Amino acid sequence: MSDESPSARYPVPASRHRVTLVVDRSRFICTVERTPTVEDAQEFIRQVSSEFADATHNCWAYVVGAPGSTDRIGLSDDGEPHGTAGRPMYTVLAHSGYGDIAVVVTRYFGGIKLGTGGLVKAYSSAVQEALSELPGTERVDAVVARFLVGYGQLGAVQQALPELEAEVLEQSFGAEVSLSVRLPRSNTKRLEAIIQNLMRGAASFDITEN
Repeated sequence: MSDESPSARYPVPASRHRVTLVVDRSRFICTVERTPTVEDAQEFIRQVSSEFADATHNCWAYVVGAPGSTDRIGLSDDGEPHGTAGRPMYTVLAHSGYGDIAVVVTRYFGGIKLGTGGLVKAYSSAVQEALSELPGTERVDAVVARFLVGYGQLGAVQQALPELEAEVLEQSFGAEVSLSVRLPRSNTKRLEAIIQNLMRGAASFDITEN
């Protein structure tokens, strides 16, 4: 049985990403960022709004948590007609399959009014285009495991670590070998079972948050 919740692993942005879309002479610049906390999302929004302080609008939306979660979300039309920017941007994010994600769409008005329907389509399209090219990675709920093994068991442990997605952080050699590894929370029970089996149930095994 896994000790990792179903939402512990999910796609997230790998890095900040930006695209530009021109609609009837208005320029829409969509910037995407990974934001694991609400504070991260708010800071990202401040950064982009400051970068484009001369823009007509800096509209935004974010989802913090697993894809589609609704407990930590935010959105803003930033002066556009109500419901024409933040809400459609959020809707795209909510169905994107990405979590921990924030977007700011910066608009420079080009002199032609788009109407409410045109605005909804433009802001949605800017986010969709950015997401279509977004470099992604996976968010993993990781922990650090520390344990001792004998020199005779070290080879077997080292052989098992890659399959468990475990990365060695530290190792020291004394009467026994002390190891510190980072791995997905879901794999900790399997690692402990391997260590205890090798050490005949006498292993010291400690888990701490990453």
